[in-house]
Amino acid sequence: MIKVKNLTKKFDGFTAVDNISFSVAQGEIFAFLGPNGAGKTTTIKMLTTLLHPTAGEMHLNGYNPAIDKNKVRHSFGIVFQDPSLDDELTAYENMKFHGVLYKMPKDLRNKRIEELLKFVELWDRRDDLVKHFSGGMKRRLEIARGLIHHPKILFLDEPTLGLDPQTRNHIWNYIKDLNKKEEMTVFFTTHYIEEAERVAQRVAIIDHGKIIAEGSPQELKEQTKTSSLEDAFLELTGHTIREEEASAIDRLR
Repeated sequence: MIKVKNLTKKFDGFTAVDNISFSVAQGEIFAFLGPNGAGKTTTIKMLTTLLHPTAGEMHLNGYNPAIDKNKVRHSFGIVFQDPSLDDELTAYENMKFHGVLYKMPKDLRNKRIEELLKFVELWDRRDDLVKHFSGGMKRRLEIARGLIHHPKILFLDEPTLGLDPQTRNHIWNYIKDLNKKEEMTVFFTTHYIEEAERVAQRVAIIDHGKIIAEGSPQELKEQTKTSSLEDAFLELTGHTIREEEASAIDRLR
């Protein structure tokens, strides 16, 4: 489903992503875990055609994002770290606009909008302007919007950043249900260790542009002889995510 080999991205000599390799199986929930500036967002941007790699190979659903951009874009949905909804449109209008961009037939588009807005419990608010929504409601709408075209892969870049614990829990319940309901591959980045441990089937720990370790949460704990993923992260990187402050260079990642 996702195959990455020796992927590298440099900005004016600065290496943001450093020769990483990994794969994600169909239907898997895969976490990219690391502090701010680790290279998580840069990796997602390359996988989703927003950045061209300096070196290395990538394949999504058999397509190369650096070459087959249009085919790749139709095969995934994405929820960005920063809000990307139009606050002056209603929830329904935001969904409709996205469906039109993907050239979905009207009947199919309308059916899919209703199905997804009901799934994320926003159907009753479909005619409300997004600017009146809470942060959690906006995030749920962004997830629904990213799924309108039946993607095979859903990318989530720090999907619960800035949300309260209860809302974060609700978001992950939606995502896990979607993974089962649509048999969809989920690739998410996070710096919340407990999320990676609770939600992901496999985790890649990335730090300073390099993948330090990869495996299931249980495998990483066994590898480091620790009892939690947080302790495993500390053992593997030498610091906790909470202690890690991104430098000016790291923020470029």
